[in-house]
Amino acid sequence: MSGRAENAVRTMTRMDAVQSPIIPVIGAMIRQAPGTISLGQGVVHYGPPQAAVDAIREALASADGGRLLHGYGDAAGHAPLVEAIARKLKAENGIDVAQGSRIMVTAGANMAFMHAVLSITSIGDEVILPTPFYFNHEMAIEMAGCRVVRVPTDDHYQLRLDAMEAAITDRTRAIVTISPNNPSGAVLTEPSLRAVNALCAERGLFHISDEPYEYFTYGVGHTSPGALPGSAAHTISMFSLSKAYGFAGWRIGYVVYPEVLTSAMVKSQDTILICPPAVSQHAALAAIAAGPAYARGHLTSLAAMRKIIYAALSDAAVPCDVNVAAGAFYFFLRVHARLDAMTISDSSRRRSAMRPERRVSIV
Repeated sequence: MSGRAENAVRTMTRMDAVQSPIIPVIGAMIRQAPGTISLGQGVVHYGPPQAAVDAIREALASADGGRLLHGYGDAAGHAPLVEAIARKLKAENGIDVAQGSRIMVTAGANMAFMHAVLSITSIGDEVILPTPFYFNHEMAIEMAGCRVVRVPTDDHYQLRLDAMEAAITDRTRAIVTISPNNPSGAVLTEPSLRAVNALCAERGLFHISDEPYEYFTYGVGHTSPGALPGSAAHTISMFSLSKAYGFAGWRIGYVVYPEVLTSAMVKSQDTILICPPAVSQHAALAAIAAGPAYARGHLTSLAAMRKIIYAALSDAAVPCDVNVAAGAFYFFLRVHARLDAMTISDSSRRRSAMRPERRVSIV
């Protein structure tokens, strides 16, 4: 030993500038306050189709189950699953991958977004996020060393094209849209999505379209920007099985992206994941075969619950404003208070912890 103090390992990194994921933060609050009801995370009340579970059992029991499930697979995904996704996209979304796009199976739509950001940006670039937005999108952009440009929406959380256009700079690389929206539940109109897609084409930007809630609409239709004429060269469309098929824990999503990004997307996938989990892909193939009817079969109960919650939140005694959400399964509240959102959530948790026998907290 030289007697000199060892140099301390540097712990400050780019991650210090990235916000913490809000759901684990709220989850920690809930664990500290027994009796709290969590309304913070979007998880459906049902599980996968039985056919998906059966497919795993059958694969494990088959002679070549080991080959199917236990080894590495193609970075883009299991070929039969990719082919099934291509058929689904054409039939349901109007997206024809033969027009210059590629499909990649990912570990959920979050990973698809991370791949997309890494593939289209350089450090210091900007990505436009209309507010409110999905918090993990902001985190992914900042992790990549890029800057989030927040753009306001209108009072009903619909897009404001003028605000987006004004926010574009020489460093802008993409505009992100989420429809149906997480967290507001707003379903963006076809004209607005068409206008954003055209703006991106005109200004040489990518349009990243996040669509995990495509089946969860109530009285309105869903629009996939990737189906618009001429959109294939600049549109990145992301989907997930987590909601529609009760697949949250299986971690399967997929992304449709311009062919020019293939090399970058494969580099990211191979480095972060190598390949999507084979067992989950095998189950996903059976789930997609069940079709959208599986998710839509649960919409009646979800719609009934939405009416109950909306009626309760609209009561004059409840100090908040709430819009009727046309999609997903969220209500996004404007609470009548001068406190910021995290302070309100933490205060609610503290009150519940102090008097659990008399108070139930909802976070």
